[in-house]
Amino acid sequence: MKKNEITGISFFEKYLTIWVALCMVIGVLVGRFSPEIPDFLGKFEYANVSIPIALLIWIMIYPMMLKIDFKSIKNVGKNPKGLFVTWIANWLIKPFTMFGISWFFFFVVFKALIPPDLAKDYLAGAVLLGAAPCTAMVFVWSHLTKGDPAYTVVQVATNDLIILVAFPPIVAFLLGVSGVAIPWNTLLLSVLLFVVIPLVGGVLTRVLVTKKHGLSYFQDKFIPKFGNITIIGLLLTLIIIFSFQGKVILGNPLHILLIAVPLVIQTFLIFFIAYLASRALKMPHNIAAPAGMIGASNFFELSVAVAIALFGAQSPVALATIVGVLVEVPVMLTLVKIANNTKGWFINGKN
Repeated sequence: MKKNEITGISFFEKYLTIWVALCMVIGVLVGRFSPEIPDFLGKFEYANVSIPIALLIWIMIYPMMLKIDFKSIKNVGKNPKGLFVTWIANWLIKPFTMFGISWFFFFVVFKALIPPDLAKDYLAGAVLLGAAPCTAMVFVWSHLTKGDPAYTVVQVATNDLIILVAFPPIVAFLLGVSGVAIPWNTLLLSVLLFVVIPLVGGVLTRVLVTKKHGLSYFQDKFIPKFGNITIIGLLLTLIIIFSFQGKVILGNPLHILLIAVPLVIQTFLIFFIAYLASRALKMPHNIAAPAGMIGASNFFELSVAVAIALFGAQSPVALATIVGVLVEVPVMLTLVKIANNTKGWFINGKN
């Protein structure tokens, strides 16, 4: 990839996989040699939700919500084909293909390598990833493919609203099919804590700051103040989680790679479904590329948060969602390169 193709991604974002790997090592070492630290942090829970991790997750998600301009939804009627592709790929295809592909690998292909109980937990983590389409990093992927920024905002904004109503029943259904009992009250509490509250906070902040200082100040000065807070919050969260997961990782180091296999296959599959559907519908490349990226990428912050709320930070379910974070950036940068090299497939594309 050429240098000018990655100027829209920050230093932390570009090397996210390396930082995640480092956090895994640090967290495992903390859990192995200073177990009193995770034991102490584990005492701060309410309704099975780790308070330290919840605070860090809010730090991650809140800056993302600042970027969403829900006024853009009024433009939904302009060229709706890209929205239909995004919605269908994200909500009618992705969660179910994630379940099918992950089940096949965990229970058939890797049957001799993964015990049934762990396989069920890893499947649950994959389902949580598959049911949460990207709402933040997609702005980066859209920028790198020269996507239409205004249209991308509409795609993301509508997805955020759909998450509120579609995420809980889809997760409950697929986890129920996989034999995992889901307490609805905990699931709904997770959506309230990690979607509704940050979403409302972001909207109110956007309205108040824009009203007082203007939109240009909000976009050019206020949002940049948060800089890499989201990534830092994520990395601190991962260190804590990996300190809880030390025994599982040290006992099953190969499982990190095994979990990654279906997640990577799923990412490529959903991208090409949305991308090629956009081509078939004769949409311009600057709408088709973001449509593919939204489906391919995951709202992993939400997935990690819900996994912890439902199953605990020490659960292998949380570990599976973290593997999604581990593979996210290198896989998505590969898809960015593919999208940029196939612009000629589209009516306004040039190679």
